[in-house]
Amino acid sequence: MGRAYQNRKESMAKTSDAKAKVYSKYGRVIYVCAKEGGTDPDGNLTLRGLIERAKKDQVPTHVIEKAIKKAEGGGGEDFSVARYEGYGPGGCMVIVDCLTDNPNRTFGDVRQCFTKTKCKIGTEGSVIHMFDHTCILVFASDDEEAALDALMMADVDVIDIEYDAGKITVFAPHTEYAKAKQSLTEAFADLEFEVDEIQFIPKSCAPISADNIEMFDKFLDMLNDLDDVQNIYHNVEL
Repeated sequence: MGRAYQNRKESMAKTSDAKAKVYSKYGRVIYVCAKEGGTDPDGNLTLRGLIERAKKDQVPTHVIEKAIKKAEGGGGEDFSVARYEGYGPGGCMVIVDCLTDNPNRTFGDVRQCFTKTKCKIGTEGSVIHMFDHTCILVFASDDEEAALDALMMADVDVIDIEYDAGKITVFAPHTEYAKAKQSLTEAFADLEFEVDEIQFIPKSCAPISADNIEMFDKFLDMLNDLDDVQNIYHNVEL
């Protein structure tokens, strides 16, 4: 699990420069989260995590507040989640998560990214079974035992827990996110999470040949340029 997650972190760093529209993407996902789960971060842990992550990514406060106020109004766009699966350059497995107000347009845009890079978009369920939908929480502490005790007392189904260089990383099923976060927050005073996310983590990673690296980078850049794309997950070992 740890190696796959490290792969994912490096992938995110590799493609972050292509996300010129990161503010609008955060604004969109915060709006949807607040509209669906409530605008109070204290009562909507997913929203609180998104706000904290946005601030770490240096998203301006006014962008965050505007999205929440928009959700409070109850109007605005009717976004829905769209998820696409397929095979990227070199046969790597790819999941593309989107928020869209026009599924037909989004599907066409995403399919074009696959087509123009000689890749194949698949049907629902074609690759997702090779990923774990996982909650990831990382925080500074050297008391791994206390963290595990808190999670066990809260009856959290922990997948894995790792300690490295003064940081603890907890992996749990995405359905256990709120319970895991709450139990750790109560167990550790003034806890701040360095990573507070739900991701698709590949069950195994595979290297990509030198011949496919350039096309792989182009593929990611094209997807990241789409306004509707929120996250891209893959099993490429970088």
